[in-house]
Amino acid sequence: MSFLIKNGQPRPLGVSIDDWGINVAVLAPNATAIYFCVFDSDEREVARILLPARTGDVHHVNIGDLNIPSMGLWYGLRADGEYNPSAGLFYDTHKLLVDPYAIELNRSFVYDDVLSEPKSAGIDTAPWVPKAVFRREQADEGGRQQTTDQNHAEPVDAAHPISRPPQFIYELSVKAFTQLHPDVPEPLRGTVAALREPCVIEHLVALGVDTVELMPIAAWVNERHLSHLGLHNAWGYNPVAMMATEPRLCPGGWRELRDTVAALKAVGIQVILDVVFNHTGEGDVFGPIVSMRGLDNRFYYKHNDSFQLINDTGCGNTIACEREGVAQLMVDTMRHWILKTGVAGFRFDLATVMGRLPTGFSNQAPLLSMMKNDPLLSQALLIAEPWDVGPGGYQLGRFESPWLEWNDKYRDDVRRYWQGQPNALGGLATRLAGSSDVFAHDGRTPKASVNFIAAHDGFCLWDVVSYSHKYNQNNGEQNRDGSNDNHSWSHGVEGELSEDAGPAAIQRLKDNRMRDIRALLTTLFVSQGTVMLTAGDELGRTQRGNNNAYAQDNEVTWIDWAQADQSLVGFVGGLSALRRSLSTLHFDHFLTGQVNVDARLADVHWWRVDGQEMQVGDWYSGSPCFGLSLYHDGESVLLWFNAGHDAVSLTLPAPHVGCEWRLACDSSTAQFCGDVDEKAAVLAGRSVQVWSEVC
Repeated sequence: MSFLIKNGQPRPLGVSIDDWGINVAVLAPNATAIYFCVFDSDEREVARILLPARTGDVHHVNIGDLNIPSMGLWYGLRADGEYNPSAGLFYDTHKLLVDPYAIELNRSFVYDDVLSEPKSAGIDTAPWVPKAVFRREQADEGGRQQTTDQNHAEPVDAAHPISRPPQFIYELSVKAFTQLHPDVPEPLRGTVAALREPCVIEHLVALGVDTVELMPIAAWVNERHLSHLGLHNAWGYNPVAMMATEPRLCPGGWRELRDTVAALKAVGIQVILDVVFNHTGEGDVFGPIVSMRGLDNRFYYKHNDSFQLINDTGCGNTIACEREGVAQLMVDTMRHWILKTGVAGFRFDLATVMGRLPTGFSNQAPLLSMMKNDPLLSQALLIAEPWDVGPGGYQLGRFESPWLEWNDKYRDDVRRYWQGQPNALGGLATRLAGSSDVFAHDGRTPKASVNFIAAHDGFCLWDVVSYSHKYNQNNGEQNRDGSNDNHSWSHGVEGELSEDAGPAAIQRLKDNRMRDIRALLTTLFVSQGTVMLTAGDELGRTQRGNNNAYAQDNEVTWIDWAQADQSLVGFVGGLSALRRSLSTLHFDHFLTGQVNVDARLADVHWWRVDGQEMQVGDWYSGSPCFGLSLYHDGESVLLWFNAGHDAVSLTLPAPHVGCEWRLACDSSTAQFCGDVDEKAAVLAGRSVQVWSEVC
């Protein structure tokens, strides 16, 4: 095949189209040559075109007379240069590479050891590597626009903001959520399109969710060791092509995501994406060579002075986010998702990597600064997982406003209290009040704290009250993986009782666990901050004690809708509605206990069950019970907590003149708006009560 060839332009990176032909630009500083490879519908390579020009670190070409089929142009890249793994160089033209700027793949990655073979093997990996797809219509569909020239970036429409502050985040794995849903049409199960089915939307609306966080949907490859064990990655935290949707989850590509985002927006739910900018699926030095490693391993990944990969992620490699071209790739990736699909923002896995410099973590690091100064990204919802396993990796509270952060201190202190650990009252009180010890600086507020009791990583909520130890043997790592520090409890029985125990004992164990779950959930929904719940925890799902179920793409992680506890679903919906109805449960300033001069009322008081205010010694008395009253903008709420097993009588503090306390929620009975005589109030064991003042 012959083509008209011109030097083309170094921007935009990736493949784009102009009046003359298609422009190809690839950032690969250490490569001596880059080739653009075209494939037919049988994945046979039909053309290999050298990028003849170079501007700085970017190789580029413009190709005329290149037919773009209706199925799209299928292509890949090859890179040439020195092959010297000990020096961090892996150039090998036998390796077909996926363009980091590809926004669609023709199929999923399937790991094979051949992808890691040395250059001397001489094996062309094209049969094993998905092909990037470029479609002519991309030029007319709000395509990827880069932020290289900030003066020409898109203006933000103030009337239609990109995101809004979340109240209730629902963390969701697309496949796990929909694979077994009986009301989702079978062809759609396990896909992003399933999320716009009426049964799914009705469930989200009933819960009161306003923000859905999709666990990774960018194209990923299975980890090497999982393939050898016959297991498959269920979570997606092993990306290769960060701008392309995973074909198994989103076979309709970014358009499928766009349509789903629009359907959820129509009912008031915004969507954010969980993205992985800390490592890629190319793994350690023995991993597959499928994209950035083959283009320029030394540029895209962090190395020490001996050119050994730095592993701040525990996943084998670490993306060099401090380098301008790499940071730009991340910025362009985020802009692509917002502009093409309408997502409201992102949650960042192991986000410390994004801010790590040779001198340590900085919230002014290049990538974070680029995001802050980008007119589009500065308006997006940004949530950090503020830790990794590298040096100085724990950075909770260090991401500046308007960032939100996952708060593992909240998770641990709430669990410690309900587990019954001694001297746990102070920790719980701090978390209920918005974690001022972490976030009360630089103008940040309690909403910066994303409060959760369970997340995808760790025990699910049911297993928190059902297992004292992890059971990860099915992951193939002899139960060495996953955290050993779970602050969980089992009620004396690990997992479920056998049928031999009899129905009465089985029901009693279930009731005790459900009582604790309702207390945990109520605690979550009455805490200052931002609520996050993982999908399935509202209906009593279990992972059978596996607290690192990333390798279980099966019934361990798939939600069993047939066994869903609908009463628990209703209880969560009631908690969500209660939180929305009482602004005192989510006002956005830290509690001080100081008297408001105008109202002559303090924003918080802490109470003993005898109706007296708590003193210093009460926090260390060993009592499992306490209360707090909150006041904000003319509204008062009274909260009571009892981690003990025995019921206690309550003496409620006097309401304001002309007012009375009414029980708004009792977790022990799962009832809302109960009629209780405040003079004979009783707080059941292992329960939370919410009282509202009615005047």
